[in-house]
Amino acid sequence: MVQLGLVVAQFDKEGSVIDGMEAAAREAAAERDADIVATVEVPGSYDTPLAADRLARRDDIDAVAVLGAIVEGDTDHDDVIADAAAQGLTDVSLDRDTPVAFGVIGPGMSAAEAKARTDYGTTVVDSAVDLVEDLP
Repeated sequence: MVQLGLVVAQFDKEGSVIDGMEAAAREAAAERDADIVATVEVPGSYDTPLAADRLARRDDIDAVAVLGAIVEGDTDHDDVIADAAAQGLTDVSLDRDTPVAFGVIGPGMSAAEAKARTDYGTTVVDSAVDLVEDLP
């Protein structure tokens, strides 16, 4: 059984997007016979690399799945956040030699587009499990 850590970025202007993503992730884990052994909630997507690193250090975690939603704002701030989160999570995966699946949707999405992508929680868990099962 694959043991997962789950990082959930709570910043969600609409409120329902991240909840839907997390529900989809938990359902996918159950369907894949994976166990989510720890969940860490963080304020926003920018904060996900530190939480992922803490989980990736644990002996009882095979992979980390990260969920977040970055909705387009009035400035380029969403692009900056997305780039920082992606780079930080890539660094965690390589530094810890632990799969970190990137489930942060956005940037550049409207709230409606984000709501339409809550099923991405399923995709990120599937990716994390596949990486554990398929990497040598």
